[in-house]
Amino acid sequence: MTDLNDLTRIRRELHRHPELSGQEQATAERIRSLLEACTPDRLVTRLGGAGLLAVFNGGSDGPTTLIRCELDALPIHERGDHEHRSAIPGCAHACGHDGHMSIILGLAQTLREQRPQQGRVVLLFQPAEEDGQGARRVFHDPRFAPYKPDFAFALHNVPGLPLGEVFTRPGSFNCASKGMIIRLTGKTSHAAHPEDGISPAPALARLMQTLPTLPRQFTESAWVTLVHARLGEKSFGTAPGEAVLMATLRSETNEVMSALSDRACTLAREAAAEAGLDVTFEWEDDFLASVNGQTGFDHVAEACLEIGVPFHRMPEGFRWSEDFGVFTQHAEGAMFGLGAGNVHPQLHNPDYDFPDALIPVGLDVFRTIIRRINGLSASG
Repeated sequence: MTDLNDLTRIRRELHRHPELSGQEQATAERIRSLLEACTPDRLVTRLGGAGLLAVFNGGSDGPTTLIRCELDALPIHERGDHEHRSAIPGCAHACGHDGHMSIILGLAQTLREQRPQQGRVVLLFQPAEEDGQGARRVFHDPRFAPYKPDFAFALHNVPGLPLGEVFTRPGSFNCASKGMIIRLTGKTSHAAHPEDGISPAPALARLMQTLPTLPRQFTESAWVTLVHARLGEKSFGTAPGEAVLMATLRSETNEVMSALSDRACTLAREAAAEAGLDVTFEWEDDFLASVNGQTGFDHVAEACLEIGVPFHRMPEGFRWSEDFGVFTQHAEGAMFGLGAGNVHPQLHNPDYDFPDALIPVGLDVFRTIIRRINGLSASG
């Protein structure tokens, strides 16, 4: 059966060898070797990039339940003196994906001994969560099509909440977000004769004032955060001819995100037209909202009640984003937060480290959800 000391050792080994989004080949190879020892009925590799899918079949027909974790780390230089700190300069598991992987590996060890009674369980080790592309790439990979789930579940550890307690809600669990890049192009001129050029400065200044006010137009929660601006070049002899403005758009729902994006583009086009500028748009870090279904929420809540894990129904979702919503768009399910401690370094901080005490809690919750949906055979 599951060896918690072994899972802790694996977690710390994964922590020492982080890889960035889209570069998780060595991490995937470590996971593949560990999964093979759990004798899944099918192991799909290089899914949507470096992703892996372990399939455990039941003895009769029934639903497909997907449990997902993430492979990638962050471009952060880790601080700290623990023995398992990152061995890769400028890269660290500062979001806890190493812990999430260890929990799902523990689930694979359970399924090695206790196959589902009905349907099947698929364990997904997903690449590229941090840039918002991994879930889409997995979902649209043709080799994923035979395993599209009826139910989908995931967790994320959350510093600032009580250690080992579960937090979730039906509806939006966390926000949609999108990185917007606005490029304004006019015409340079000698700084002594700015009237002979077309400067983007007035349009840039206008947009820096007006874009952050867009959320006031919505009754649901939304935010626009300016993150970068650049006007012209460092040249005192040249009046600027181009500018770039970057902003993060964030909203509680996917519907508001669509409207917010449209209105941001409209503002930029109006400002550009008034100034005689060309304008183009680029989008990065595009995340859907993760929306929990009522049935998925109920499975999490009732699993926690069954095993005695403290459970909290959140009044509103988290503001941060996650790409798991790609799966809950097409399957019943839920994502839940697992408290990492009231006093704990925040996610993406250089001194963050996943609390190993969460491994058995997350494992027990997932194991109980699977038993409720698919059943589990007696231990072999």
